[in-house]
Amino acid sequence: MNNFHIQQITEELGLTIPKVQAVAELFEQGSTIPFIARYRKEVTGSLDEVIITAIRDRLNQLSELDSRRESILKSLEQNGHLTDELKTQVEDAPTLSVLEDIYLPYKPKRRTKGIIAREKGLEPLALLILEQKKIDPYKEALSFIDHEKGVESVDDALSGSRDIIAEIINEDQQTRTILRDLFFNKGIIKSKVATDKETEGAKYRDYFDWEESVSSVPSHRLLAMRRGEKEDILNLTISPSEDEAIEILEKLFVKGEGEDSKQVATAIKDCYKRLLSRSMETEVRLLSKEKADTEAIRVFSENMRQLLLAAPMGAKRVMAIDPGFRTGCKVACMDRQGKLIQYDTIFPNTSERKTAEATEKIKSLCAKYKIEAIAVGNGTAGRETETFINNIPELKNIQVTLVNESGASIYSASEVAREEFPDLDLTVRGAVSIGRRLMDPLAELVKIDPKSIGVGQYQHDVDQTALKNSLDDVVMSCVNGVGVDLNRASSQLLQYVSGIGPRLAKNIVVHRDNNGPFTSRKKLKDITGLGPKAFEQSAGFLRISNADNPLDTSSVHPESYHIVNAMVEDLVCSVEDIMKSPDLRNKIDISKYVTGSIGIPTLNDICEELAKPGRDPREEFEEFSFASGIEKISNLRQGMKLPGIVTNITKFGVFVDIGVHQDGLVHISQMADRFVKDPADIVKVHQKIQVTVLDIDTERNRISLSMKAGPKTDDSEKKSGKTIQKRKTPPKKREEPKAFNNPFAEAFKKL
Repeated sequence: MNNFHIQQITEELGLTIPKVQAVAELFEQGSTIPFIARYRKEVTGSLDEVIITAIRDRLNQLSELDSRRESILKSLEQNGHLTDELKTQVEDAPTLSVLEDIYLPYKPKRRTKGIIAREKGLEPLALLILEQKKIDPYKEALSFIDHEKGVESVDDALSGSRDIIAEIINEDQQTRTILRDLFFNKGIIKSKVATDKETEGAKYRDYFDWEESVSSVPSHRLLAMRRGEKEDILNLTISPSEDEAIEILEKLFVKGEGEDSKQVATAIKDCYKRLLSRSMETEVRLLSKEKADTEAIRVFSENMRQLLLAAPMGAKRVMAIDPGFRTGCKVACMDRQGKLIQYDTIFPNTSERKTAEATEKIKSLCAKYKIEAIAVGNGTAGRETETFINNIPELKNIQVTLVNESGASIYSASEVAREEFPDLDLTVRGAVSIGRRLMDPLAELVKIDPKSIGVGQYQHDVDQTALKNSLDDVVMSCVNGVGVDLNRASSQLLQYVSGIGPRLAKNIVVHRDNNGPFTSRKKLKDITGLGPKAFEQSAGFLRISNADNPLDTSSVHPESYHIVNAMVEDLVCSVEDIMKSPDLRNKIDISKYVTGSIGIPTLNDICEELAKPGRDPREEFEEFSFASGIEKISNLRQGMKLPGIVTNITKFGVFVDIGVHQDGLVHISQMADRFVKDPADIVKVHQKIQVTVLDIDTERNRISLSMKAGPKTDDSEKKSGKTIQKRKTPPKKREEPKAFNNPFAEAFKKL
């Protein structure tokens, strides 16, 4: 552990040294973020996952900085440049930019104009001119003419000297720091359409002639312009005022008005245009991209969290339908554990005869398997199939729900699906996924690459490693926050449990298949490869229904069982009694059970868990239906008020499914009657809301919506027979650690 890193992180995040040090030590011991946040509150001072993640990420960044520092010191030593002073500068460099600036003059490089001029012996002349002691540079240059070295004239000597001066200025650490700040604070990003690309790049037409400050450009606009550049549609430049940049350089290096100072001024202009401006633009491009990536990844990760934590319907006997027209609808019937028990194909959307046959088949399957709920995919023919099901009188008591099937096709073709259903058609696998997604979104969505679920913006343009790491953090946080049923979970779900991973997850499933369901958490120790550390990290997040020990159904960690046993012994009752009786729990004086390792925070958690053992923290499932008769864009009219479900949140607005196979956009300006800075402050993914249709562009398949206040119901809502529950308060915004005309048409183009 590096104490300097601990000190630096403490100052950056506004924490205390003991807290940061404790987290760092726990990471070194192999602890995960969910475990630290849930079961080591006394050690960390109850830091939450957001802050713990920030500490981990900063530790990694500082470690990478140290690795680069070591590499540079090694290079300097090998090339004979290392001095005590230079070593101190390298060791004290606080950031990568400063470190690279220090290294730049000594960095091995290709033969530049300055190097060639030095080879011709012109460095003494360059340094003499740079001193600006009112010499006559033309007179001094005469003695540097050397035909053998290629210096044929005074102009050659002065030109070479200026090349050397330009490189000296370019490699000056203070100069680069000042110019870097100028580019970041006053740089303008300019976007122009490439020659003859107007038609091909029509979707980027907002950026055919666009200017914006690089310091304030929103992430989605920067990523859109960069994508246009990558596709050779746009040409981008980033720079401040050239006159201002050169004026700054002249103030730094020009010391007078003599001929030697004029030579320096000429070298400055060449340095800026040929070296510094290009170098700084490259840096700003990289760092602005990192900033945009960070914001896009944050938005995607938060959307993903909300989607994963969507309310589950729970264990029901479900019929799932993957809808279609020509190829028919694939039907899959599943038991309450999500196991496929029968599948079939119906054609309800082709002819009257086929519809009648489909009706009888659905009625028969529902009766045979005592179906409690029907899940219909919301893709092609989804609304039509939903209407078909709702028109069967015998099914009026069975709940019918349209399920977002984004990513279901990805799952169908995945190795996971092939392993489970090697003999089934892709569409049947998709139907199974749709049904399971209704029962438990979290358990099913972990099987799919998060990027395929479609709840982000420009997710394919951001740093893919950073995106994967962030999404893995989110999935792990959600899985462990909810808890996992050890006897029902798939290996894909189990691998996200703290301390488990893919290999142990498969071993658990194999052991379960060979030996039957687990009856206690202790049995985990029988798993091949699952040692004491993995048990410590995972046990508290795994649940066992009807376990021998009732505490195994809760999030109370086995390391704390002795505390609960002491409580029940003092109360002269059983664990079951204390879980059932509020009166008994009210008699507990938790201060009596404080130990050296278990304090009040953990004891409070234990008491809360005893009151609601194994409680699912997700919201209760609510029935929802789209407006009846509104199934296509052509059914829409301006002013209609419709129920909808938020499918995606971006920085410029939210997309809402209103049941017409094309999401509509609520631009940020139409989200409330007040100013909205961030759409995520108003809604969350999968939230049910009420919207008003503002505009329909059938030619481009675009719908503009509004969430602004208006009548709560209209004829279309009455037709649906459902009441949309408004969110009484906006969702709580996750705490972030300290860091580092028609609006709709424009917003659509930027997605």
